[in-house]
Amino acid sequence: MAKKSSKSVLYAEYSNLIRKSIAASVLIGLGNYVLLKLGNPLGPFLFAFGLLGVCVMGANLFTGKCGFLIEDKIKPLNLLLILVVNLLAGYLIGLLFSACDAGIVAVAQDKVASWTFDWSFFIRSIMCGAIMYLAVAIFRKGSKLGILFGVPLFIFCGFQHCIANVITLGVAATFSWTLVLAVAGNFIGSLAMWWLSREVAVAKGKTTKRSLH
Repeated sequence: MAKKSSKSVLYAEYSNLIRKSIAASVLIGLGNYVLLKLGNPLGPFLFAFGLLGVCVMGANLFTGKCGFLIEDKIKPLNLLLILVVNLLAGYLIGLLFSACDAGIVAVAQDKVASWTFDWSFFIRSIMCGAIMYLAVAIFRKGSKLGILFGVPLFIFCGFQHCIANVITLGVAATFSWTLVLAVAGNFIGSLAMWWLSREVAVAKGKTTKRSLH
């Protein structure tokens, strides 16, 4: 009975993780659809609705989780599963959008055609990861401003978000190896910003202790 109970708990844990990962892909998909549909300057601001929904609902978005891998003690296997589900669900959502609205297909195809597998793309992915970590960290502190400003910031700067990109690839019904760079860059950028902000927090704490003495 104990063995069966353990299996059921494990099943519930992973089914919940998958469900919340699909929810995150849907929310980012809605934001990306608006971006492809409206473009600048309105699209980037409305895209923020997607990340805001992810944070409010507690959905599992890879780019919102990877920077907290160490801080929240997330299991690497769980983070990998979140990424895989986000990517698969995102691509399928993109295909669905293309079937519903042919007008965004050409926009998505032009966007994918502009992506290049080079250092520039990788660096822009790192910068996006850094912004995503900060946006979520600020939300955790009780403010939505990190999301409302951070999302338009990374879009206007041309930074690369792996889940948004895979949705765009689904709309265009194609594939690009730049997705690998986006995933790696988002991961590195998020963790780097976590480490940097943690170092700042530690230094601030030491300064406060000295001033008290």
